[in-house]
Amino acid sequence: MFMKPLCITEQDHRSLQVLIDASREQPNGQRRYSDALQSEITRARIVDGSSVPRDVVTMNSRVRLRDLDTGETEVYTLVYPRMADPGENRISILAPVGTAILGCSIGDVIEWPVPAGVRRLLVDDILYQPEKAGDAAL
Repeated sequence: MFMKPLCITEQDHRSLQVLIDASREQPNGQRRYSDALQSEITRARIVDGSSVPRDVVTMNSRVRLRDLDTGETEVYTLVYPRMADPGENRISILAPVGTAILGCSIGDVIEWPVPAGVRRLLVDDILYQPEKAGDAAL
């Protein structure tokens, strides 16, 4: 299956690699999430933050996702694990959906297996991207 290359900023790539390296010390059950993230960033195209396209999900982006099966939409902010708060819709980069949306563009569809079948989400809009807003030092 062809997978579209992802686009990740140099800063996000460095920070995520530090996170992945640190997580290698965690129990195997938790390491699988960092292994999935490593797999994603390995296939990514790394770009300078000033040249990342405005329609790409970067760290700390606020994204509207639409479930293609139910039509429901949710807005999430993609954050590092220490900032994750499901009640505030701040999802960790190590959560399966967080890993899946990093580097995606508006219009991309992400799919992954869940107990009930396959979940399909459309990256409907990026409501906030730090690089676009000039806040990339977050």
